[in-house]
Formats: sequence, C-alpha cells, structure tokens
Amino acid sequence: MEHGHGGHGDADDPLGKKVGVQAALLAVALAVCTILSHRAHTESVMEKADANDKWSYYQSTKIKMHTHDLGMDMLVALGAKGEAADKMAEKYKKENEEYKTKSKELQEQATEKDQGAEHAERQAAKFDLGEGLLEIGLVLSSLYFISHKKLFPLIGILAGLTGIALGVMGLLTH
Repeated sequence: MEHGHGGHGDADDPLGKKVGVQAALLAVALAVCTILSHRAHTESVMEKADANDKWSYYQSTKIKMHTHDLGMDMLVALGAKGEAADKMAEKYKKENEEYKTKSKELQEQATEKDQGAEHAERQAAKFDLGEGLLEIGLVLSSLYFISHKKLFPLIGILAGLTGIALGVMGLLTH
C-alpha cells in the first residue's frame, strides 16, 4: 500500500512539512510561556498574601505602641508617683522602643513583599501577552492546512516570534 496516494503526500506539499514543524515549535513555546505565566501569577498572589500579613502585623504593633503611649499619658494625668508607677513607666518605655524597632522591620518587609508582588504581576502581564500571541500564531499557522494560503503561516510566525519576545521580556523584567 502506497503512502501519499492521491497527491496528498509530503512530496506534493513541502511547505506543509515546514508549517507543521513551525506549528509544533510554536506549541512548545506556548506551553513554556503558559507555565511561566501561571507561576508568575501564583508568585504574585503569594507575595501579596505575605505582604498583607506583614501589614496586619505592622498595624497591630502600631496599636500596641499607641496603647503604651496612652498608658504613659494616664500615668502623667493621674500624677502617679512611686516605685510602681516608675516601674510601669519604664516598662512602657522599653516595650515601645521594641515596638518601634519591630514596626520599622515589619514595614520594610511588607514593602518588600508588595514590590515582589508588583514584579511578579509585571512579569505575568508580559507572559500573558506572549501566550496570547503564541496562541494566535499557532492557530494562524494551522489554517494553512485548510486553506493552503502562505499568508497564514507567515502571519503566524510573526505573531509567534512577537509572543516569544514578550516571554523573554517577562523573564528579563525587573
């Protein structure tokens, strides 16, 4: 039994073979870009959740500082004197210093996590655009097999290369 009988073999359509390879390569690039996109979105969500936790902890530390400030104000307003009042005032002062240091650290950590989330979101946006263009490139390239028009794989490769460029830009995003 002969393959390619009826004029449908590879010898009759050498461009078809090249377009098939092009479509396969675009599909591989699409898969890579899709994985990178999903990972960037996941990283963004995780960084943002971490940032929210840090900001909540920062707020609770600031509230504790404010409560200690109120305690000091009450000691002064009530004119509390003596060893017990001095111990309480010293305790409030010491803990407030610790809270100031801790709140500053938490603020820096939360800001860093926010920046990490923003970075991942910028990457994800580029990967998403690259993914879309690679999908368009793959579909257009595949239309060659229905229409046998050379314009489809040409536009397909241009869309695909632009998608790949966007994916690379996503990797290089700072």
